[in-house]
Amino acid sequence: METLYRTERDFLGEKKIEINKYYGIQTLRAKENFDITKTDISLFPTFIKSLAKVKKACALTNYELGDLSDQQRDAIIQACNEIIDGKFHDQFIVDPIQGGAGTSTNMNANEVIANRALEILGHPKSSYDIIHPNNHINMSQSTNDVYPT
Repeated sequence: METLYRTERDFLGEKKIEINKYYGIQTLRAKENFDITKTDISLFPTFIKSLAKVKKACALTNYELGDLSDQQRDAIIQACNEIIDGKFHDQFIVDPIQGGAGTSTNMNANEVIANRALEILGHPKSSYDIIHPNNHINMSQSTNDVYPT
């Protein structure tokens, strides 16, 4: 069977990502640049669940502040709940040892949640004008807020 891809773009250029993957271009770049231990954070399910809980709390707060629509909130919350329930952990592919004090892990979570939320809403992955990893999932946060929490 032929592998299908979607194309994501950032300021460095384009990358093809398998259509069935929930991570995006930032995660893929981090995997390429920081493949130090040859393992990934999917080996730490409690950590992944904790990240999803932080992202869920942020989505609820951002909704209360009027910065997310009902649809965005509901889709993000559902995506976070699915991760908390143990789904999509295989999509967390960044190395546990990385530059940037957790930025790669934070972006991996943002992209997985955004793409799953888009799918929940019936949109293709990478439709970031609807739900964006930074603008919606990481809204009002920094890695320094999320990672140590």
